[in-house]
Amino acid sequence: MRKIILLGYMGCGKSTIANRLSKITNLPFVDLDKSIEERTNLTINEIFKQRGEIYFRKLEREVLIELLAAPESLIIGLGGGTPCYANNHELLRGENILSVYLKASVDTLFERLVANKSKRPIIAAKTDEELKEFIAIHLFERSYYYSQAQYKVIIDGKSKDETTQDIIALLT
Repeated sequence: MRKIILLGYMGCGKSTIANRLSKITNLPFVDLDKSIEERTNLTINEIFKQRGEIYFRKLEREVLIELLAAPESLIIGLGGGTPCYANNHELLRGENILSVYLKASVDTLFERLVANKSKRPIIAAKTDEELKEFIAIHLFERSYYYSQAQYKVIIDGKSKDETTQDIIALLT
């Protein structure tokens, strides 16, 4: 009943890498945000608009704890902010948990996010300059929480396969 947790900033590749890991390890991948959306029949944006961030963060912690307690082994992809709220970072070092921070530079994240801004409401209206500053500020604010992961895999300049193999190497 091992849990592999992937965390990091939006655009770092959590879902992409988790899906690849799932195929290689035959462990199911669960996206925390998708689990919350399924439970509430609302999108994350709708939850924020209708119920507010505090409600969302409480529900996020509740669902994360349930996933960590599940009897089966899982790969869990966290939302970018998950480790930063409700002491969720303390859950990254539990028994039978392998947590991995997919660490990317501001430049790498900017390159990935600028092309898909319209798909992410939180950054959709930002100019390129505002986006770069937004990423830099968030990374700085979240670095303590992200660094609570047991392992750090730097993704800058790496292919999806290389990043996936770096994580596979941690599992052995």
